[in-house]
Amino acid sequence: MKYAYYPGCSLKGTGRAYEESLLAVFRALGVELEELEDWNCCGATTYISYGELQSYALAARNLSLAKQMGRDLMAPCAACYLVLNKTQHYVREYPWIGQIVDHALDAIHLPKDIGVKVRHPLDILLNDVGLEALKAKVVHPLTGLKVATYYGCQMVRPYASFDNQRNPTSMDRVLEACGATIVYYPVKTHCCGGSQKGTLPEIGLNLIRRLLTEAQRNGAEAIATVCPLCQFNLEAFQDEASTTSKFHIPVLYFTQLLALALGVRLNEAGFQRSFINIKPLLAEKEIAYA
Repeated sequence: MKYAYYPGCSLKGTGRAYEESLLAVFRALGVELEELEDWNCCGATTYISYGELQSYALAARNLSLAKQMGRDLMAPCAACYLVLNKTQHYVREYPWIGQIVDHALDAIHLPKDIGVKVRHPLDILLNDVGLEALKAKVVHPLTGLKVATYYGCQMVRPYASFDNQRNPTSMDRVLEACGATIVYYPVKTHCCGGSQKGTLPEIGLNLIRRLLTEAQRNGAEAIATVCPLCQFNLEAFQDEASTTSKFHIPVLYFTQLLALALGVRLNEAGFQRSFINIKPLLAEKEIAYA
């Protein structure tokens, strides 16, 4: 199995632990990833609010490059996954947008065909690798570890091509295959506030607090996520969000938990980058790690 890999900006910066654990997991599973050469920002966040059409052209450039590789394009970041899919849909559904994007690609001498299949790692793990193959590779089961799976609002809306928009379960099934216990988490697709913590601090903090409160209320010992901004918000602002009770919940990328189960060394899966040390929790649960 071979895929084109689009890391996006966050996985090379604040979400570096996501990339480290992702690459380690796919190596352990024998899946080959080839990073998209000369990729650029997908145009998420402020780009689309400042210049929507330009943001589609930015995303389309990556899609055109991937199409030339002749492989499905894997996009781990929830925002990148959304924007790349959205660009394809808008180019198809709104001809005038398609004409502008075509003109932009012509100007930089790239093919207009952007019809590459955009895949999320969870989709590939479930539907290409398969849960049985994943289970066979587990060397350190996550037995007894209670995890709240937080999908956020972008991976499943509006283009939930491989999961349910209202009640996604793909991450649940993948982590359960590694031995984890998935707790009830009714806010798993609610927004974390995104960048609102920086622009509307109290609103952003209230959204973060609600997510942490629900995880704690339902007995979660860790939160797993698929989005670098969600991971940052839920981990970095726990002290500020604490009120009557103090939050101290590890917030990890789902790929970090997979890497742990597959025997990848903690420092090779980005655990050293976390604010909250997971080793005491692993010792309490008697979960082995490399």
